[in-house]
Amino acid sequence: MWGQPPSAVRASIARQRAHTIHPKLCGASAPPDSRGRLSPHGSFWHPTTISRIETRPTLRTSTYNWRVTKAFYRRQLPHVQRDDKAHFLTFCTYRRWILPEEVRLIVLDCCRHDDGSKIDLQASVVMPDHVHLIFTPMVDKAGMVVWSLGQIMDAIKGASAHKINQALQRKGKVWQTESFDHVLRSSENLGQKIQYLLDNPVRRGLACRWEDYPWTWYRVSSSPYSPSIEKTE
Repeated sequence: MWGQPPSAVRASIARQRAHTIHPKLCGASAPPDSRGRLSPHGSFWHPTTISRIETRPTLRTSTYNWRVTKAFYRRQLPHVQRDDKAHFLTFCTYRRWILPEEVRLIVLDCCRHDDGSKIDLQASVVMPDHVHLIFTPMVDKAGMVVWSLGQIMDAIKGASAHKINQALQRKGKVWQTESFDHVLRSSENLGQKIQYLLDNPVRRGLACRWEDYPWTWYRVSSSPYSPSIEKTE
């Protein structure tokens, strides 16, 4: 810094201090000096910056570290997956676009396409602006791992979006990026969840009976242990 004008020296020192963590952040006790001050709440303000640095023992970080953490923020929601457990999953159309009736069967067929290979599908219903599924992920025999929810949903949404755009001669997004899933707990009755899913069109006023709504499907089984579904008289 020798040979520089005083103003440049002061600016250089100020930049260094702006990126210096106060000693109290590291657990050391140091009295405030003329270049900084400690607030009664344990926060430190440097006169060369308006950034606030928390000095509480449970939050030993700086403004710089906060920016790094924020850079790694992911918009995708976390998805909890349990092996050999049924999952209740919902995904919606992009900007709640109403699916034309002529393409809803395409979506239902795409939901059923991987039944028996990637998923053990229990039920599915295609609503005007969203889709409900109940399925159990199966094992990928090639990799000997359970198919992830991301792989399953990418296949369903990707194939259906391509076919919908092709059928309607349009371009653009069809589905929202996010999907909302819920692992059914042991205390939850699978039959009741399937019944709740099938009754969605009735609750929305789209049909008087769920059997009359053409874009529903559920697995019919003769096993005495299979979920019981009520037929509307």
